[in-house]
Amino acid sequence: MESRPPEPPPPTDKDLARPRSNGSLIWIVVIVGLVLLMLWFNSEGTKRSVVKYGLFYHELQNDNIVEARLQGMKLFGKFKTPPVNPDAEKDKEGRQPTFKEDFVTELPELVHGSHELDQLLRAKLEDRYSAVERTDNTGMLLLFYLAVTVGLVAVIWVMFRRTRDQFLGGGVLAAFSKSPARRYQSGEKPVTFDDVAGLEGVKHELQEVVEFLKNPERFQRLGGRVPKGVLLMGPPGTGKTLLGRAVAGEAGVPFFSISGSEFIQMFVGVGASRVRDMFATAKAAAPAILFIDEIDAVGRHRGTGLGGGHDEREQTLNQILSEMDGFSQNESVIVVAATNRPDVLDPALLRPGRFDRHITVDRPNLKGRLAIFKVHSQGVPLADDVDFDRLAAGSVGLTGADIRNLVNEAALWATRSGKDSVDMSDFDYARDRVLMGSKREEILLGKEKSMTAYHESGHALLGWLATGAERVHKVTIIPRGRALGVTQLLPEEDRVNISESELHARLSFMLAGRAAEKLVFDEFSAGAENDLRQATELARRMVTQWGMSERIGPVAFHATDDHPFLGKEMAEPRHFSEHTAQVIDEEIGRILHDADEKATKTLTEHRDQLDRLAHALETAETLEEREIEEVIGPPTYRRAPAEPSP
Repeated sequence: MESRPPEPPPPTDKDLARPRSNGSLIWIVVIVGLVLLMLWFNSEGTKRSVVKYGLFYHELQNDNIVEARLQGMKLFGKFKTPPVNPDAEKDKEGRQPTFKEDFVTELPELVHGSHELDQLLRAKLEDRYSAVERTDNTGMLLLFYLAVTVGLVAVIWVMFRRTRDQFLGGGVLAAFSKSPARRYQSGEKPVTFDDVAGLEGVKHELQEVVEFLKNPERFQRLGGRVPKGVLLMGPPGTGKTLLGRAVAGEAGVPFFSISGSEFIQMFVGVGASRVRDMFATAKAAAPAILFIDEIDAVGRHRGTGLGGGHDEREQTLNQILSEMDGFSQNESVIVVAATNRPDVLDPALLRPGRFDRHITVDRPNLKGRLAIFKVHSQGVPLADDVDFDRLAAGSVGLTGADIRNLVNEAALWATRSGKDSVDMSDFDYARDRVLMGSKREEILLGKEKSMTAYHESGHALLGWLATGAERVHKVTIIPRGRALGVTQLLPEEDRVNISESELHARLSFMLAGRAAEKLVFDEFSAGAENDLRQATELARRMVTQWGMSERIGPVAFHATDDHPFLGKEMAEPRHFSEHTAQVIDEEIGRILHDADEKATKTLTEHRDQLDRLAHALETAETLEEREIEEVIGPPTYRRAPAEPSP
């Protein structure tokens, strides 16, 4: 039997009908009303036409004024027949618009108080003319403006006071302190370990977590403790988040998910408050799983980098540490976190009692890739020539997300081609697009095309003649991604280690394109920039980290290019002298020069094969492995060994 606390009762109609505080709404209505009232007091109205005094006097002489009222310097009146407005633009039919029936005119200083105008108005209008004293509304307007200002200040003060007193208890900004963790709804078909292809070792590690969530008394009976935290480490796209959902689906418990970046907000203390609320929610729903994705966003080393030691991120991390320490042995809440940068996490977060178990979720092997292809191809109509074994063997190094993207690209390409099913050619196109990039619009011509063909032929020929574990799969001079040409290698098998001789062969392969340009055209091009960068980085690792230099010896010299904002490496001193740094540079240069000489020597000895391959590549632009074999013969790794001499 599962031990679960009773579910909280659902809200009743009385709870739902409870009135909510609408004080803020009332204040807003009052402010809007005051502003509208102020505008009404200060407006002259829009129902009267403003006419010049000359026009008014002319219409008065012509008995076209019905009534008039003199107030200060303004005279308000009403036309018998509204005259034409000469200053207005004509309408679409060419007619001149008229004034409104009600009008107002400003009296000139010389006319105001004139006895002649007063007599004329009385003679023309008799009792329909009146004169009143001008009212001064300045004091009332000033008083009104002062009242509005005081009211606004009072509203702002009340809002800030409520925010200060109720920030963490349901105030105006209380939503900032609530945890944004989302509860995963499994629906009719929850995610289980069957939906996670490959990763058998990782699923075996997590099976114990599932068993504890299903039956915690079984482990507590003998005093055992299941880890409070499980840290999933691995490259992006390997399925860490999916594994967390699968654990929740297998155990049938609530699953709360949140990203590390969601803890940080603009207000100080919000991150720590969200951590408290998140853990309280998980404890209330125990047994449950709390999944924190990208935990390195808040879990980096404290007191490192350029951000100081007292920022909001470190307060949030401290709260996470205290909450995980606060778990007692009988609380069935397990924290599962995922990161692709375990090296930057704080040691206090990784110690036993917090994240006890560290599980590496690596890229899938051949068997795992085969299972992932089958899972992601469900629902995709496949042709009879689709070979999953060949696809899995040719996708070494791809993650589960990469394989899902590859299958999707193949389906999209088949759809654009008007096919009813996805065949092997569609998968080949999708793999080239994922591994080498999409084709560019540029077309190589003339010497540029010839030089690129020799460059890629140099790479392909060195790979063709090498005895390593990688074979040449395809070579092309069609611009893809950021490269003018690409030589694609596919490993024969999954590798987790590499020998020194294979590294030297790989360096010669990287520098072979540059050597072919020098051999044929007696000059270099800028197309070898990426080759030189990769070769230099590989040679530096051979010297400083792998001890493959006799002059340096079996010594590791730690050097990093990490960004200083990431943390700890910024303050670490360099543990070798300037002389040693010079020797390291000399050894890197020696290794690269040796690889370049080997590549040049090999291409010189096989110049005829280089020319044939380059001419064929310049004509066809893309050569598959079978087509390369037709041009220059079988590769070294497939040739039969020579008979021993008697």
